[in-house]
Amino acid sequence: ADGELVQYHYGLKDLVTILFYIFIAIILHAVVQEYALDKINRRLHLSKVKHSKFNESGQLVAFHLTSMVWCLYVVVTEGYVSNPRSLWENYPHVYLPFQVKFFYLCQLAYWLHALPELYFQKVRKEEIPRQLRCITLYLVHIAGAYLLNLTRLGLILLLLQYLAEFFFHMARLVYFTDENNEKLFNVWAVVFVVTRLFTLTLYILVIGFGLPRVENQALDPERGNFFSFLFNNILFRMSVLLLVCLFQASVMWRFIHFQLRRWREYWNEQSSRKRAAAGAKQPAKPLKRDSGYHENGVVKAENGTSPRTKKLKSP
Repeated sequence: ADGELVQYHYGLKDLVTILFYIFIAIILHAVVQEYALDKINRRLHLSKVKHSKFNESGQLVAFHLTSMVWCLYVVVTEGYVSNPRSLWENYPHVYLPFQVKFFYLCQLAYWLHALPELYFQKVRKEEIPRQLRCITLYLVHIAGAYLLNLTRLGLILLLLQYLAEFFFHMARLVYFTDENNEKLFNVWAVVFVVTRLFTLTLYILVIGFGLPRVENQALDPERGNFFSFLFNNILFRMSVLLLVCLFQASVMWRFIHFQLRRWREYWNEQSSRKRAAAGAKQPAKPLKRDSGYHENGVVKAENGTSPRTKKLKSP
């Protein structure tokens, strides 16, 4: 009826929906590969290693851009940005609007489809552990937010994560087309730091101040309230915040180490180029040669005689 608000809950039938959209994701993956990435690869003539990384970044740029725009539309229309208190108010958020539920199901379907794509794309064995680790982390976080009724917080965190990942993979695509162009990596570095700060602030706001003030603090799995009662304990709350801070600190440490290594390689390359340019500008020193020419290791005069004076032997 007009004015009636329909909301949804998760259940076993979600598995069938996710399976259907896994096949859709595989088809879309093949379309992007066939009609966009393969044509660009033929023009660039990349090596096998760069070819694999180019395909990976190309697929993720398309996915991150689509998911970022979609996620931004959802959080704006649902009012999660204009009203940050809605991230923890009325927890647990058991019943979801259609667009929120559909977004989560599509996210799970995409990251699950990435598993068979490792075989279809013939990913190198050295790259499989890294990609499996990335896929597993995304699946654990998205499924955790969906099943533990933290969908609102999960949307904001996914938006921040996809924003940083989009600039990183976009920078890699530009770098593969022109190895001298690394400006987008600097943009990604700034975006990465800003998103980490926003992520840490959001964790502290929700975990440290939001969830402890929820009215219903009792453990009630039937209503979807799994752990808000734990945040009444200040020791548990501080322990969770400490783990979050340590995890973000480790991420920032790896990022700083990567940036320092990249800058060191850049300056070493620049200094080697300067030394090569300086060596090319120096005039070549003329070699001193004896008059005449060499023949069988003996210096001969121009007329063919030896330049040394001969001693006259007595008869």
